[in-house]
Amino acid sequence: MKEKMTVGRFFVYLFVIVFSLACLYPFLMVIGGSLMTNSEATTEGFKIFPKEITFASYKMLLANGKLILNGYKITVFVTVVGTFCSIIVNGMMGYVLSRKKMAGRKVMNIYVLITMLFNGGMVPWYMICTQYLHLKNTIWALILPMVVNAWYIFLIRNYFSGIPEELWESAKLDGASEFKIFYKIYLILAKPVIATIVLFAALGYWNDWWLGLMLMEDTSRQPLQMLLRTMMSNIQFLQTMSQQSSEVQAMLASVPGDGVKMAMVIITTGPIILLYPFLQKYFMKGIMVGAVKG
Repeated sequence: MKEKMTVGRFFVYLFVIVFSLACLYPFLMVIGGSLMTNSEATTEGFKIFPKEITFASYKMLLANGKLILNGYKITVFVTVVGTFCSIIVNGMMGYVLSRKKMAGRKVMNIYVLITMLFNGGMVPWYMICTQYLHLKNTIWALILPMVVNAWYIFLIRNYFSGIPEELWESAKLDGASEFKIFYKIYLILAKPVIATIVLFAALGYWNDWWLGLMLMEDTSRQPLQMLLRTMMSNIQFLQTMSQQSSEVQAMLASVPGDGVKMAMVIITTGPIILLYPFLQKYFMKGIMVGAVKG
C-alpha cells in the first residue's frame, strides 16, 4: 500500500532536492568554466552553459599526454599503496595503544599526542628524508612521510577500546597470536573507522603535491598534482611577463588561463570523487565512534 504524500514530507523532499542542487551547482559551474573561451570568461564570467564550447583548456593540459598519463599512474600507485600502508601501520599502533594492560601505554600515548602539537620544522624534516632515509627521487618519497598520522592512530585506538575485552581473552585462550587477533578480529569489527581512514588517507595522497615538490626532481616520477601545479605556475609566469612583452601578450591571448584552472579541477577530482559513495555509509559512524569512545 502506497503511503500518501503529506505536506510535511513534500517540503522535506523539496528541501533535499534544492539543497542537492545547491551542492551540485559549483561543480557544474567548474565544468562549464573549463569549456568556455577566454574572452567569454573575461567579459561575462563563468557559467554552467557557455555560449561557445571549446576544449582548449583540456588540449593544453593534455598536450603532453604521456607525461600526464605517467603522472596518473604514479598518483594511483601512491594512493593505493600509501592508503594500505597507512591502514596497517596506524591500525597496529592503535591496537597496541588500546591494550589497557600493556606496559608503557601512557608514555606511548603522550608521545603520539606530542607529535600532533609540535614538529621539528621543515629543515630537520628535509634532512631526515634526504640524508638519513635517502628518499629523494624515489617513489617511496611520496608514500612514507605521510604513512603515520597521530589523529588516525587515536581514532583507531578509541574504536578498538570499545571492543569487549572478553573477545580478546577468548581469542588468547584459543591460542591466537596478537597479530592474528589484530587482523582477523579487530580489523574486521572496525570497518566503519577503517573506511573513514581509507577515505582521509586516499584524499591526502591523491591531493598531495608538496612531497613531489620537496623530494622529486625527476619530472618523470612526479605525481599528477605536481605536474599540473608546474603547468599552472608556467602559465602565471607568462601572464606576468606579458605585461612587459607584446609578443608574449599576443601568444597568451588564446590561452584560457582561468579555464585551465577549472580543467585541472575536473582532471584531478574526477577519479577520487568516485571513492566517497562506497565509503559514505561507514563514514559518519566511524568518525563519531572513533572520536568519542575511550
